[in-house]
Amino acid sequence: MDKNMDNNERESMASENSDDAAIEAADTRENLAWEEISTEHIVQDEWIDFRRSDYRFPDGKVFGPFYSYSRRDYCIIVASDEEGNYLCVRQFRQGIRQVTTEFPAGGIERKDGRQYGTGHGPDVAEDALEAARRELVEETGYESDEWRFLCAIPSNATIADNYAYIFMAENCRKAGAQHLDETEFLGVRRYSASEIQEMIDKGQFQQAIHILAWLLAQRG
Repeated sequence: MDKNMDNNERESMASENSDDAAIEAADTRENLAWEEISTEHIVQDEWIDFRRSDYRFPDGKVFGPFYSYSRRDYCIIVASDEEGNYLCVRQFRQGIRQVTTEFPAGGIERKDGRQYGTGHGPDVAEDALEAARRELVEETGYESDEWRFLCAIPSNATIADNYAYIFMAENCRKAGAQHLDETEFLGVRRYSASEIQEMIDKGQFQQAIHILAWLLAQRG
């Protein structure tokens, strides 16, 4: 069963990559695409590639500076246990300076150790499903044999080029303790579906793509 799921997941992601190429070609025909004419890498280390660029609009006008960045592709796991409760983690998020409740998630590992770059190709050490399995165990101590790929979506299409790969994992079972990175400090919580929906309604489930993941999972 796992082998079939893995094949289906890879076929779905290959199809999405093909769709991206078709969309790019259509944008060119409609004369909507911007032309990048210069780029300066303001910060480019193992963590981030932060850029300042100038672009030419379709009408010929030049616009700049425009700031963008690259980070690693990552996975989000909407995981439920054998009792139907959902596994969440709580951790501090520097952007809003608050402890948030969200689903397990993490970056797709790369062979070069960088924290940015696409989630496919020769520099990737694992595929998205392998990363999702690993992150679920590391962050929660749970594992699952029942996986479903939901979608891949840009993390922030306006200023970033990385993607979030969203998965469901059902009938998760406790397999051991957490195996956190040295920079990770997070707790594990289990919530019912109604409790998660209540947090979303009250603005207490604050990661936008995690809310999308929840809606996709509830759609079935």
